[in-house]
Parts: sequence; C-alpha cells; structure tokens
Amino acid sequence: MSDIRVLAFDVFGTVVDWHASIRAEVAQLLPQVDANAFALAWRDGYQPAMDKVNAGTLGWTLIDDLHRMILDEVLRRFGVTTLGEAQIRHLNKAWHRLAPWPDAVQGLTRLKTKFTICTLSNGNLGLLSNMAKHAALPWDCILSAEVFHRYKPDPATYLGVAKIFDLRPEQVMMVAAHHSDLDAARACGLNTAYIERPLEFGSTRTKDVADNGANGYHAKDIEALASMLGV
Repeated sequence: MSDIRVLAFDVFGTVVDWHASIRAEVAQLLPQVDANAFALAWRDGYQPAMDKVNAGTLGWTLIDDLHRMILDEVLRRFGVTTLGEAQIRHLNKAWHRLAPWPDAVQGLTRLKTKFTICTLSNGNLGLLSNMAKHAALPWDCILSAEVFHRYKPDPATYLGVAKIFDLRPEQVMMVAAHHSDLDAARACGLNTAYIERPLEFGSTRTKDVADNGANGYHAKDIEALASMLGV
C-alpha cells in the first residue's frame, strides 16, 4: 500500500448523490410525476446505453447525449408533453449539478494531501468539470471515458489511468460504490476500495453494502477511507 500514488474515483453514486439531486430537480420542474420513479427510470437506461457504445452498435457518444436519448424516452413513458426544448435541455444538464455526499469534499481534501486524486467516470469532461465547480470537488485531475473513447468496465479505462500517470496498475487504487466497477479494475491489476452508499438509489431501492471480501478496503464513506489510508 505504501506504493499507491493515485486514487481514481468513480463519481456518480460514489462521490455525488445523483438520486436525491435528480429527484429534486424533477420534482420542481414536473410536480405531476413521481420524481423518485422518474429518476430511477432515467438512471436505469444508463448502462444499456453505454453497453451499446462499447459493443460498437452505437458510435462514440458522450454521456450528455446518452442522457438526452434516455430522457426523451422517459418523458414519453411518463406522458410528459408540456416541456419546451430549452426546459428539456436544462433538465438534461441536471447531471452537471449533482450535490456531493456530506463526507465527500472533506474526505477528498484529506486524501489529496497524500495522494493524487482524480476521477475515472463515464461522465464526459464538460459534465465532470461543471460538477466539480458546482460541488467544490477538489480533484487534481479529471479523467473520463471520453479520454479513452471506451466506457467502464472496458479495461482501457482502468489501464488508461496508470498510463497517463506513468504508473504500474497496482500503484493506482480504484474507489467506487459499485462492486462491478471494482471487479473490473481489480482484473486489470489495480488496487480497490469500496465505499458504502446504501441510499444511492433512494430509500425505495436500498443497496446491500455488505463486505464481499474481494476488495482491499471497505469503508463507510470517503472520510473513513482517508482514516484507513492514514490521512
């Protein structure tokens, strides 16, 4: 562990509370719909859309554009016909305005004193930059699937972090609230740390955050991880 140089963070769900943020914006703009169900439906389209890109059935497409494709379908499904184009565009950019979990900024700030901290997110660069500004996230570097033109869990993303920093894979630690993300990173030789986010999908779809025994670290939140890493 003394040789870890870079902590690469998943962002959606790990660092920011996408569900509460999206639900709040939907509730404000569309009080007639079930904002919780709408937020979950929007997010449920996320992985299938990226899988199409990685499989080559859809050309390289930014998350902003994938979010818009999914949003258009969700609006139809929920029978929403009252929004103009400017309102839909504003709602689609809600993913740029996600609020951090209460421990995130302080935890990242602590970790930054010992490690280089960066994103490794499927969000595009513009989205992640706007989010960092909005949420005061103190990244040293913003890395995105956009840099590699592959979405996680493609190995090119995890190995790409090590290549950019001229490190061996084991000198990078992937930090995420999703076991599938960490499994893929570990298969590429990265160290891993799991962050518990039982309410990532809200109170109606709670997650099992029990330790699966596969990860190097298992922490309640980012501040707890900082303590584990001696910061």
